[in-house]
Parts: sequence; structure tokens; C-alpha cells
Amino acid sequence: MSFADLGLIPELLQAVADTGYTEPTPIQRQAIPIVLAGLDILGGAQTGTGKTAGFTLPLLQRLARHASTSTSPARHQTRALILTPTRELAMQVYESVKTYSKHVPLRATCIYGGVDMKAQVQELRRGIEIVIATPGRLLDHVEQKTIQLGQVEMLVLDEADRMLDMGFIPDIKRILALLPASRQSLLFSATFSEEIKKLADQMLKNPQLIEVARRNMVSETITHVVHPVSAGMKRNLLAHLLRHQPDTQALVFVGTKIVCGRLAHFLERSGISADAIHGDKGQQQRTETLEAFKAGKLRVLVATDVAARGIDIDELPNVINFELPHTAEDYVHRIGRTGRAGHKGNAVSLVCAEEKHWLADIQKLIKLEIPQEIVPGFDPDPEFFEAGTRHRGRRSGPAASAASMPAESHRATPPDAEPRRRPAASAVEPRAARSSTGNRGRTQRSGIAADGFDFSKPYESSKPIAVGTDGPEHGDNIAPRRPQRPIAVLLGGLGRK
Repeated sequence: MSFADLGLIPELLQAVADTGYTEPTPIQRQAIPIVLAGLDILGGAQTGTGKTAGFTLPLLQRLARHASTSTSPARHQTRALILTPTRELAMQVYESVKTYSKHVPLRATCIYGGVDMKAQVQELRRGIEIVIATPGRLLDHVEQKTIQLGQVEMLVLDEADRMLDMGFIPDIKRILALLPASRQSLLFSATFSEEIKKLADQMLKNPQLIEVARRNMVSETITHVVHPVSAGMKRNLLAHLLRHQPDTQALVFVGTKIVCGRLAHFLERSGISADAIHGDKGQQQRTETLEAFKAGKLRVLVATDVAARGIDIDELPNVINFELPHTAEDYVHRIGRTGRAGHKGNAVSLVCAEEKHWLADIQKLIKLEIPQEIVPGFDPDPEFFEAGTRHRGRRSGPAASAASMPAESHRATPPDAEPRRRPAASAVEPRAARSSTGNRGRTQRSGIAADGFDFSKPYESSKPIAVGTDGPEHGDNIAPRRPQRPIAVLLGGLGRK
């Protein structure tokens, strides 16, 4: 099947041809005809499946009748709203819209927090048909009366599960109340919980189900490996593995912003080109770091889960879990950054004794026993091999972690926003309630790291959480993920309107 078989107009077919794509992906084959027919969609799709083009192309075609070369703002009302959980993902979707709309005179803009609103206000005043936005900044514009949503015909909610994790569902419900009831709505989520089901029930009308590949399954092109190691030797092991593959890039995932910056600094001091991306960095810094990594100017990008959303590199060879995520589904999200578009990838995890129970959860979810390979000279603590080990000995924490990446003989695999959820992590408050929220004190113990940081003492962050901006700004303060429900259960309980 070709894109021409999906009923797209010549202008869009030309734009697709310009990108070099010839055959639609499974989700594109399913979604495009349904969206063109004006029906709502409930999509189960993870990153890397081509879902962005799956909703962008038909959205552009349905809005093509509004296309105008006029410069009058009145001729360019906001007709489509695409909501994403993070700034990076918003920019990624915006680039996709620009790519496919090059032969159609429709205007699009991207609005997100962390930057001055003035330029965004000026852009909106020009008249814009398609707005890609993060929830917090969109509500800022609504409050300032710089955007009108009364003419919106299409709504896309991308990565709804991440919206839930980051505490944006109350904001989403506020936005829904501002939109016309007659709109067409599309909701995409990699996983489904009871709250996502309720949101879908409220947002969608007789939705068509689209699901590509079974949820929580990992690509067969990814090789997995676990390197057991003591917490205090993780950084040294990471540097060791990276030196054994000097010409490859790696995306390294950590749990918190404090670990993120310190690990990147350690790698730089070890002679390995690295930088960090997390919610405390300004938007320009984050964009420049991402571009440097994509261009191959950086070997290693150390990232928290929230900040990494939107990183889309087809041939990224290695994803390394310096710290395992506390939620098994997040492992799938992380390693989904590698092994894409048929390319092979490595997912490497550095695991200490305190993380064994999270490893067990991951293996149960992906139905795979991940091979364990001890790197000589970096043996784990003896309790790693004890049955039922859980939080024994010293606690896993920022400094205790080190790094990971396979040597030539240990080939493995790796993989868009959040820091690892701690057992006691507090949830992000709804936007309306977080204006006065300060950064809560965090305690992380792991002994004294090689670079002199003393993690045996409590760490009290003095940097306030950014207020009135979007997900990545809240970095560490992410609510624990709710238990996921099988999609069959979701369908059984989904009301029809």
C-alpha cells in the first residue's frame, strides 16, 4: 500500500514524497482513513510508530478548505489544537506539521512554557490555523485572552499517559470545557489506566480503536543486557564501557536532575564528550544540547525521562539505564529510543542490589529474562545474588550511580520527559494549585562519590521549581504511575456518546 491509496490530496502526497517515505506504517494505514472520515480515534501507540504523521497528514487535509493566502488574521482562525506533555515533543510535532504543510497555505505555531510569551502572542495575533501547545502555556494564553478556541474543529491529545504522569489531566479537562462540542477528537496513549479511560469517555464520541503492536512489547531489533555492579562503582563502569566504544553515541537515563548534571560533569572530566538535559535548563540550552547530540557533536546525552521526551533519532545505537526506572512501563519508553525503523540497538542497564526488584518487574512486563554480564573489575555487592534482595545495604542514589554501555564483547540495547520516580515522590499539583509550590527537600544517601560529592548527607535543593510552565520544569516531582489496565478492559467500559 502507498500513501496515494489512503486518499490524500496531491499537495500532501508531494510533501510526503519530498521526505523520501514511500510506504505508510501500520498506524498510518489505520489512522489516516478514519481521521479523513471525521471519526474520533482512541489510539494505542508508542513513540517510533509513525503516529505523528498518522494524525498530521489527515488533519492537514481536513483543514485544507480553510487554506488562504490572505494576510488578514480573520481568515486564519485556530481550527486545530494539538496538545503534548513536553516542549520537546511539541517542537517535534511542529516540525512534522511544517514538513507536511509546505504545499498547503495553512499557518501553524508552537507554544510552550519556559520562554517569554511576547513572541508567541505576536505569532498568534497574525492568525494561526494549527496550534501545537503544552497545557500550562496554552492556559496562560487563554487567561491573557491571546488565543480563541471557539472555532477549533480538531483536537489531538498526544501521549495522554504522560499527561497523567505529569499531573496535567485537570488542565486538560479545563481546556476541553473551552472547545466546541462538535469537534473531532483523537487521543493517543502508550498505556491505559482508569483515569485515561475516564478521560477518553469524556473526550471522545464513538471512538474507533487503533492499536499497533501489543502494548509494553519491545522491538525485536533491540539487544538487552544487565551489568550487575555495586552502586558506588556505577559511574566508573559507565566510563569504562564508553571508552570501549569510542565512536558510538549513547543516551543515558537517570532518575533525577541532580544526578543528571553531576553524571554529565563526571563524564566530561573523564574525557568523554557529554552534556545533560533536564528541567532546570533553559529552553535555549536544551534545544542547543539536543541539536548537538543529533548532529553527532556530543557522544553522550544524560537525560531525565521528562526531558528526553521528543528525542527522535532513527539510528541511535545505545540507550543506557544508569538507574532503573521505578515503573516497568518506563523501561519500555526509554529503550524505545533505539532500535527504530529497522535499525539494531542496544539497551544496557547498570543494576545494583537495591534495584533488583525493579529489574524483576521489568522482566515480567516485557516477558523476557535479560542476560546478566559482570564486567571484570566491577563486581556487584554479594547481596546482589541473594534471593529477595530489596533495599539492603546502602541505598541507591545519585552519586552511587555511575554509567553503562556495553564493551565490544557485551553488545546490548538502548532507546520522550521524567526523572525516576522515588518511592516517596510527591505528585505534581494541578496547575492552578502549584503557583506557590516550592521545591521540597530531598534526601539521597550513597556515600562519598569519586568526585568529592558527599551523598551521606541530606541534600536540600535551593533551586525553586519553575511555576506556570510545563512538565519538564517540574523534573523530579512526578506522580507515581497508576496501575495500567488492559485495553480490552478499557473498551469494555468505554461509554458511547
